[in-house]
Amino acid sequence: MLKSLFIKDYALIENIEIEFGKGLNIITGETGAGKSILIDAMGLLLGERASTEVVRKGSEKSIVEGIFDVAGNKKIQKLLTDNEIEFSDELIVRREISLKGTSRCFLCDSPVTLNLIKEAGDLLVDLHGQHEHQSLLRTDTHIEMLDVFADLEILLSEYGEAYSKLNLLQKELKNLSDKENLLKEKREVYEYQIKEIDNVGPLENEDEKLEEELKILENSERLLLTANEIYESLYDGEDSIQDRLGETKNKLTELSQIDKLFFEKLGECESALAILNDISSFIRSYKERVDLDPQRLNSMRERLNSINLLKKKYGGSLKAVFAHREKIGEEFALSENFSQKISELGNQIDLSRKECGVAAKKLSLERKTVSKKIKKEVEEALKYLGIADSIFEVKVENVQAGAGSENFIIVDNKKYISNARGYDVVEFFISTNAGEDPKPLVKVASGGEVSRIMLALKSILAKSDRLPVLIFDEIDTGVSGRIAQKVGMVLKSLASFHQIIAITHLPQIAGLSDNHFAVEKKKSAERIVSSIRKLNGEEKISEVAKLLSGENITESALKSARELMGLQKN
Repeated sequence: MLKSLFIKDYALIENIEIEFGKGLNIITGETGAGKSILIDAMGLLLGERASTEVVRKGSEKSIVEGIFDVAGNKKIQKLLTDNEIEFSDELIVRREISLKGTSRCFLCDSPVTLNLIKEAGDLLVDLHGQHEHQSLLRTDTHIEMLDVFADLEILLSEYGEAYSKLNLLQKELKNLSDKENLLKEKREVYEYQIKEIDNVGPLENEDEKLEEELKILENSERLLLTANEIYESLYDGEDSIQDRLGETKNKLTELSQIDKLFFEKLGECESALAILNDISSFIRSYKERVDLDPQRLNSMRERLNSINLLKKKYGGSLKAVFAHREKIGEEFALSENFSQKISELGNQIDLSRKECGVAAKKLSLERKTVSKKIKKEVEEALKYLGIADSIFEVKVENVQAGAGSENFIIVDNKKYISNARGYDVVEFFISTNAGEDPKPLVKVASGGEVSRIMLALKSILAKSDRLPVLIFDEIDTGVSGRIAQKVGMVLKSLASFHQIIAITHLPQIAGLSDNHFAVEKKKSAERIVSSIRKLNGEEKISEVAKLLSGENITESALKSARELMGLQKN
């Protein structure tokens, strides 16, 4: 629902803010008052392009901002989330058109592209009039309308799953084919790298272990010499520390027999001797393990050099070397089995095309069945709306795939062009005059007829339609009297399921409003300014009466206005 519309410095509009309500919102006003300008401004919120000519004279830029209630609108929520914009129950859409020729777009104060504004508009509003945003004049929307009417959500979901699977398999096959050519070029390189890595055959963390061991081997002479010096000093030399500490122990023993205070120090001396013996034993054992083998040293150096060379060439670490070996191993193995892999994928794709075909055929049969019902109901609705001799057809056709086509599915052993909605091409055809054959609606319908055709379609799709807001401009073109009243009744009924905003000059339609707005043109500071205001009860009666009798409102016109509005005169 469009809660409010703010327009500043746009054409004849200086500054207006409109708060729309639920149900049927009617906008009236004299010719040239600015009603069409209002609709043009609304079109900006739906992604239509703008010219700098719309900037009001004397201003630097035009601003149009709409606030939509989007609570529960999952499609809008997904669109915002996919584009990293925070979702809330209110969506603020703003366009700024500068005299400099730049146009800025915002969703919830986040700068966005015009295309994203258009995507959001397509999920929120259908604008019917002399605008690009008429969904009925886009043939790609016809199949969507048919599917909504037929309630094909489950069948579409089944087909969508099968179609997604087919696309994934086709992408996999394409990637495989692209990779085949690439691997043919790289096969010799991969083969060389595999042999180079495998010939060295490094083990996990081997480089770290080698570096530690080499550090010891490269310092073996120094280690042995110093260890001998320590051993001599501690144990094996003349006047060694062990001998001197042994003598000290004997003297402490002698003293402790005289004075018990020496017992504690005797124990500490015995502990020191035990530690000294342990150190001496370790040094003796270590000396025996010191390796002075130059050949082994050179061998280890060569091994570490080979590993470091692999690291330098393939990623800087052994982990990177292992990862590279695994990757090129898989690629090399794949290059030797391309024919088998491609054949297997081809078989899976053929099977997937047939699965898509089964699901697509169910969709097609249901569409063809429902199209007959739509034809009957739309023709009845058009007759009610004053297009008595109309013929409406929903053509559901299929196009067989030509030689060399890849984007196809298989239905009953035949190849058909397909897309995300199946293999049907749906288009509305119409004839509005007796004796004429139906032709594509997008080519033959006039603006006023398009609005009434859309109104007829919406009246039968109302409960399940995806768009919450419908805007009708020139909905009453070419109608009057009894037909005008019927158009009004259809709009009123439609307003039970949608928010309707309609510009009209017919009292039969205006009298049914839930909310009524009047566009007025005034002179301000020697300039013409358009404004809009919401009418209260008595003002609504006067406005409807004005539509009946012109500027000079008579008692008879007021009485007729009350009757049209279903009111009793007080």
